[in-house]
Amino acid sequence: MFSNEERCILGNNQLAEVICQLRFPEILMINEKAPAEFQEAIRKDFPQYSSRKETPMPKIIGVPGNFSLDNQKATMNYQFVSADGVWRVNLTSSFISLACNRYTCWEDFAKHLDKPLASFIQIYQPAFFTRVGLRYLNFISRKNLSLEGTPFSELFHSQYLGLLADGDVPEHTAARNSIDAELSIPGGCRIKIHAGPGMVKIKGTQDNEVRFIFDQDLFMNGNIPVNLSAGALETLHNQAYSVFRGAITDTLYEAMDPKEL
Repeated sequence: MFSNEERCILGNNQLAEVICQLRFPEILMINEKAPAEFQEAIRKDFPQYSSRKETPMPKIIGVPGNFSLDNQKATMNYQFVSADGVWRVNLTSSFISLACNRYTCWEDFAKHLDKPLASFIQIYQPAFFTRVGLRYLNFISRKNLSLEGTPFSELFHSQYLGLLADGDVPEHTAARNSIDAELSIPGGCRIKIHAGPGMVKIKGTQDNEVRFIFDQDLFMNGNIPVNLSAGALETLHNQAYSVFRGAITDTLYEAMDPKEL
């Protein structure tokens, strides 16, 4: 499942989005007052601002035949976006996140995270983080990689192919075929993986190509000290590369244009 190869940069990576999210015990101030000081701290890099009120679905309390609905309070979600629309920071009373839709390398992603995270910690002083997570959403396009006609069974190792690992099951016969797993991995991390062929929307438009979706959600839970959050993210990132490289064959790896760091 894991690869021990040295990390490299994939010049033609197939990442649709990379998201980092850090959850913390609720800070009521964020929900009750617009984060003007936080905006000012990051406004140079994230000048576009918007906000929306989100109301969670009611919780069901009790048992069938004797239950009630517990309405949840609305929360404010504040969004700060870079001028080019590539980078997005979201802040609520219980999490801060950074998302990128044009990922190049971890070092660049971490650099864009530094200022928002440091500003958040300085202004709101969270006691600790309850969850630190990284999500890598890959939409593998054979067309974009000049691999048209190559079966997915030659691009991914069998444990991620489900029934398609069986040579007697042609791709075009499988209306639905995916694997979903959650497990513990080294470094005190957990990972959720969704892998399998599927149709996706690109910039809001349905794409007709069948792509291979490889979705990794890596995280650490617990009372994570604020000063250890950067190290936790580094660990998650390293594990993500190890899992992804271990999932793909050399054929797909070479098509993604690996470059030394």
